[in-house]
Amino acid sequence: MKIMVSACLAGENCKYNGGNNRNEKVIQLMTDNDVITICPEQLGGLKTPRVPSEIVEGVVTAKDGSVVDKEFRAGAAKCLEIAKREQPDLIILQSRSPSCGVKQRYDGTFSGKLVNQPGVTAELLMKNGFRCLDLEDLSDRREHRP
Repeated sequence: MKIMVSACLAGENCKYNGGNNRNEKVIQLMTDNDVITICPEQLGGLKTPRVPSEIVEGVVTAKDGSVVDKEFRAGAAKCLEIAKREQPDLIILQSRSPSCGVKQRYDGTFSGKLVNQPGVTAELLMKNGFRCLDLEDLSDRREHRP
């Protein structure tokens, strides 16, 4: 099976703070499947580390007030190009991210509150028919067999 995965889940240090979100269930899936890792923010031209961002009134904005919407959407478009070329059977994305959140993301107030809306990359991938799974959905499954 071919799986596309948020690079931070694979242990790549591409998270906004320079770290990663390495997940052992994702690592196990990587040993048994053909895997493509993606980081929409880096693909969009943002450096690591970077100021955390959230979607504020439809525009991706960093906590310092700078608008990074163009970079986030460019990264999402590049992820879509990769998905169209590679045709993954499943895409596993980081929960709550303004890029990768599948079911939820932070609400744009930088207060930790969540809204039931996807991030820009997850939304674009799903609108184009790709099967996206939120990391939390993977973690909730005892016997996950994609």
